[in-house]
Amino acid sequence: MSIELITFIAMVAVFLLGCFAAKLPVSISMVLSAIAGSLVGGHGIAVRHLVEGMFSYVDTILVIATAMIFMKVIQESGALDAIASVIIERFHKVPALMLCMIMLIIMFPGMITGSSTASVLSAGSIMAPVLMLMGVPMLETAGILAMGGVLGMIAPPTNIPAMVIGAGIDIPYSGFGLPLSLLTFPLAFLFVLMFGYKHVKKMNYLEVQAKLNTESRKKFGFKVYIPLVLAIVLMTLTKLVPSFSIGMPLVFLISAVVGCFTGYKINLLKVSKDSVNSVLPVMGILMGVGMFIQIMTLTGVRGFIVTFCMSLPAWARYIAIAISMPLFGAVSSFGSASVLGVPFLLTFLAQDEIIVASALSLIAGLGDMMPPTALAGIFAAQVVGMEKYTPVLKKCLIPCLIIIVWGLLFIAGANILEPFIILG
Repeated sequence: MSIELITFIAMVAVFLLGCFAAKLPVSISMVLSAIAGSLVGGHGIAVRHLVEGMFSYVDTILVIATAMIFMKVIQESGALDAIASVIIERFHKVPALMLCMIMLIIMFPGMITGSSTASVLSAGSIMAPVLMLMGVPMLETAGILAMGGVLGMIAPPTNIPAMVIGAGIDIPYSGFGLPLSLLTFPLAFLFVLMFGYKHVKKMNYLEVQAKLNTESRKKFGFKVYIPLVLAIVLMTLTKLVPSFSIGMPLVFLISAVVGCFTGYKINLLKVSKDSVNSVLPVMGILMGVGMFIQIMTLTGVRGFIVTFCMSLPAWARYIAIAISMPLFGAVSSFGSASVLGVPFLLTFLAQDEIIVASALSLIAGLGDMMPPTALAGIFAAQVVGMEKYTPVLKKCLIPCLIIIVWGLLFIAGANILEPFIILG
């Protein structure tokens, strides 16, 4: 047995013991596993490499922190309530279109922050009562929230697993927009219609209308939407005018500051503190992932995994991706993206890297639906008032399988789709 394999087994063992036996946070477990790998690999406690690894994803961490501040600001300013009420009022006569628009609202926080829990707990908590009021049963509502959270996390503009995979082989996070859109939005619309259409088409609109929160819309008018419009304009300018590239964190901060003056009064300092506190676990996981990958590289484990993956027959790679990435993602979808996503991407270098990385990030994102952590499923069940989350996971089994097949089809056909990536 090679030293690389022994080191990898030791790292995974310490990681699992930390998570499940000692009940430590995922981030701390990853740090301990990195230290264990360094010791077993014969490098002692490689402090320099641990520190370098910790800062590997500092850009991503800044995006998450500032995006969450922006998300909280538009939530407390009344913008989310205003958008929800407008969509239902304008599109209630076209139930299918209305459901698709509601799904976009649920996905939006995840699209901005790169976190499925942000979608479920913010926009999801606003839209869940509305969906149930429309006649969608509790279980189906939870399914919509859970899948909206997962797909929102993967949809552009902020996809952390794709950033992690790209950073592993020095691919800049550019040109991912169209592939990620094709991977996520069609599935999101399909799932919301699967779960909700037959119930919503029987909706009593007058009953729903009476319970909509339209206060912010009536009080502030168009002004309440300005932060969202500004964020979209700045993101578009950043893509269209390279010299104007101010970076995503600054885009979110500027829009958040403007949002403090367009709706209900907001204490920006308090909102910022609460926002950063809420995403600290995610940022901690990214620091742990950085250390984990750095030590894997230092000890040769990463090369060992890449070599093993490349030695698999083509058909076996697809099976390995379909099984291993979601299962490993049960502990951390970011960890799955870095530990398995990078090696799998290296085995498909003959195909378009951006499309393959996008598809791998989609499959890795299913980790948020895998027990025992199942963040999206657990929080979706809590939001709708269910005591157990197991029925939600069973309800979402077919959508999860569809996601895996959809992702694998994109990987297999990456070169066919390659001419279109410049549009992303």
